[in-house]
Amino acid sequence: MDYLMAMRHFVAVADRGSFSRAALEHGVKVSTVSRHVAALEADVQAALFNRSTRRLHLTEAGALFLGRARAVLADLDQARQTTRDWNGRPQGVLKVAMPGAFGRLVVMPAMGAFLKAFPDVRLEATLTETPPDPIAAGLDAVLRIGVLEDSTLVARRLAHAPSLIVARPDLVGAGADLHLPDMLHDLPCLGATTQGTERWWWHCSDGRHGHVAIDSVLRTNDVEALRAAACAGLGVALLPCWLVTSDLAAGRLVQLFDDRRWGFSVEPEPGIWLLYPPKKTVSPKLRAFVSFLSTRFGHA
Repeated sequence: MDYLMAMRHFVAVADRGSFSRAALEHGVKVSTVSRHVAALEADVQAALFNRSTRRLHLTEAGALFLGRARAVLADLDQARQTTRDWNGRPQGVLKVAMPGAFGRLVVMPAMGAFLKAFPDVRLEATLTETPPDPIAAGLDAVLRIGVLEDSTLVARRLAHAPSLIVARPDLVGAGADLHLPDMLHDLPCLGATTQGTERWWWHCSDGRHGHVAIDSVLRTNDVEALRAAACAGLGVALLPCWLVTSDLAAGRLVQLFDDRRWGFSVEPEPGIWLLYPPKKTVSPKLRAFVSFLSTRFGHA
């Protein structure tokens, strides 16, 4: 017996004074309502109704049971509604991991608007260059930049993440005619140890692609250190667009070989991704975060 449903049927019979009207209200057969009431009477070992040919009347035991049943069902309905309301509103602690420089320079400045829009959300950000497994780490999501490998995680592309070849203007000289990738061999280059390669790949709009093997005069595992080295004139660097936009606008750096796309992989479309564990339902706080970042970064 579904005890809660039996209680609902019992209350309906008491309110309507009829098994048939109670059955109509709940969209079930009269026999189902009758069976549920009989099961309740067997369970409490007392008759709940005095039955007559004209109308049902509650017994003393039935009146006592009705009061308690109403209270139980009201508490249950309130608990369900409260939980639904809670689950429908973005709230709680949102745990997200992200690359350090991207988190500091791009994500954190935007979080004021996010937290203002969703005041019941608390953000816990882990900045790391080693992307963790969100399931093992107990995270809601992980922000990653680059080309994704196959994964069982749900992946949402938030935006493209192009990289640019940049240098300080006086390093290349005014009016320098740099149009072939191999001309990089004539310039000092700055390498990223995190990429595991000394090859810079290029892609043209007509489908042609290739790479240049560089010999770095300086290598580091920190993208902000690479930017600082490029701004200091130490060499040419391949850096993410989001990191050097302000430097290009201010004239501290200039873009080289802008007739093609560049990256550390043969894959031409690196992106900014949000990864999260597969679930039947995504929490409101995570849905809000995905929507906010997609709008902020310009979904692509």
